[in-house]
Amino acid sequence: MTLESLRTQIDSIDDQLLHLLNQRMEVVRQVGELKKSSKSVIYRPEREKQILDRLHELNRGLMTPAAIDAIYLEIFAVSRNLEMPERVAYLGPEGSFTHQAAESRFGAMSDYIALPTIRSVFESVETGRSRFGVVPIENNQEGVVNETIDLLFEKDLLIAAEAQIPVHFTFATQTDVLSEITHIYSKDIAFGQCSKFLRDYFDGLSAEMIPVESTSKAAKLAAQQPRAAAICSNIASKLFGVPVLFDNIEDTDLNRTRFLILAKDFENQKSGRDKTTIVARLPNTNKPGVLAQFLQEFDARQINLTKIESRPLREGATFKYWFLIEFEGHASDPGVQEILEHHGADVKWLGSYVRSLG
Repeated sequence: MTLESLRTQIDSIDDQLLHLLNQRMEVVRQVGELKKSSKSVIYRPEREKQILDRLHELNRGLMTPAAIDAIYLEIFAVSRNLEMPERVAYLGPEGSFTHQAAESRFGAMSDYIALPTIRSVFESVETGRSRFGVVPIENNQEGVVNETIDLLFEKDLLIAAEAQIPVHFTFATQTDVLSEITHIYSKDIAFGQCSKFLRDYFDGLSAEMIPVESTSKAAKLAAQQPRAAAICSNIASKLFGVPVLFDNIEDTDLNRTRFLILAKDFENQKSGRDKTTIVARLPNTNKPGVLAQFLQEFDARQINLTKIESRPLREGATFKYWFLIEFEGHASDPGVQEILEHHGADVKWLGSYVRSLG
């Protein structure tokens, strides 16, 4: 068997794939027409999970689950844009890790708008200027993003989905000779997270480390200066056309950031692997046992709590708190319904959505 004959086989398979994808898109178009007539939401994370789970079960070939996810998430994104293009706002700038998280769920073809603050993303969704918003909520090394948590309490938005992405840094530059590099740009925290790489590769060299406001800005500067480099995200290097000399240069591969996908009116059906987020503004939190009694209701119903964050209520001169609570399960589960009904206005439901495992 020759290389040419193998390439001919690949071409033939690609022809079949293209034909089948067009068939799929025609069915998608018909689904879109039905959704428009019933004013249904286009983005259905729980339906996408069902498709991926089924494909993982069927798979008997060389494709890994991660590879299947990567291909089909892009197919889903193309399908959604065919059904009804929807604008997605995210915490900018372009090329940020939040941009990467948005593309991981909505694909490269969606209509994106980069906004300067987390509050502006919330307000873009709240006013209907964007259908969805993507914001960070926590990093497993640095902790929670308090502004996101506070705005979940303040604004009347819902959580449509979550996304977890690994934080990988690339070393992007127009030269492949390290001794020629005079400046390395990045965000200050990125220098710290890539310190071992910098010691190993630049000890004794004269490159100057210059902090800038974002890794995206670093990539932009590296694109303009032939003897400069950037420590940035892969999406930023592609966005500004800077070749990647080294990939995954971070000190640890365990760094993960979790993002929320926000919507104004949204409700997921049960997927079988759900998480629910609520805000609890319990009365008399300055008295002993109030929070403990509330949490015991989850234990009594065997509901697994995954996160509790306390935030100041900022009312009056006393110390009072409200709580962001996350737990496994869906709002339609009987035990969850009992808790929500029991506490009424003291609890605000923020969404039940597919639990991300990475």
